[in-house]
Amino acid sequence: MPELPEVETTRRGIAPHVEGREIGEVIVRQSRLRVPVPSDLAERLVGARIGTLARRAKYLLVPLSGGDSAGGTLLWHLGMSGSLRIARLGELPKKHDHLDLVFDDGAILRYHDPRRFGFVDWLAGSVEQDPRLARLGPEPLSEAFDGGRLFALSRGRRVAVKPFLMDNAVVVGVGNIYASEALFLAGIDPRRAAGRVSRERYDRLAAAAREVLAAAIAQGGTTLRDFVGGTGEPGYFKQRLNVYGRNGQPCRRCGAELRLVTLGQRASVYCPHCQT
Repeated sequence: MPELPEVETTRRGIAPHVEGREIGEVIVRQSRLRVPVPSDLAERLVGARIGTLARRAKYLLVPLSGGDSAGGTLLWHLGMSGSLRIARLGELPKKHDHLDLVFDDGAILRYHDPRRFGFVDWLAGSVEQDPRLARLGPEPLSEAFDGGRLFALSRGRRVAVKPFLMDNAVVVGVGNIYASEALFLAGIDPRRAAGRVSRERYDRLAAAAREVLAAAIAQGGTTLRDFVGGTGEPGYFKQRLNVYGRNGQPCRRCGAELRLVTLGQRASVYCPHCQT
């Protein structure tokens, strides 16, 4: 599943090709996504111009002006297997290329999603008031996210610290891969109850989460089977993963055999020696 760094990589990859461009045509090949494509999407978008792309958690925000868009926003989610890339006129769509935005300069923003768990929706009002965004926690790279927030929200919580860190009401975008890696860097056992982690250790965890996410964004996201960056280039962060997907292999730090445990219905790999 594309996580926050992959979505941010996509935003940065497609932004130079779409920002300021006028939409000349909208082609919908498959409207039955997780949220059905609005039937009037083409009417709203043709003639509109795209503003500065933004990201909130794993959502891409595509602001529009002009045409019949009346200043609305496209809310785009890549789901489990979705990707956005830039194509050119004459480049034939592939299987699972469900939607095209065709621009006045001949570029095409093409949405590919084999599993169809993603969606593109139209927001006419305030983006922050949309129920999918309104209750989200702070961005992990923002000043609003720190060890103090984690410590305060965790008091009395018996849930394991890993699913606690992955709770979007606590902080957005720290998915399975990056939660595993951050807990390793901070030396915290993912099974430990969130309410039994000290403030000092939460300071380390917040710093580790920022570090691992910033590194992944800088290197283009994690190479996953279903993810391709906005310019068609895969990410390379997977080469640096310490624990995720390495069950049974030696810890890069101490050599101990990494172990697998299921937490919140998600597989978690950790080092029994380095993480306590």
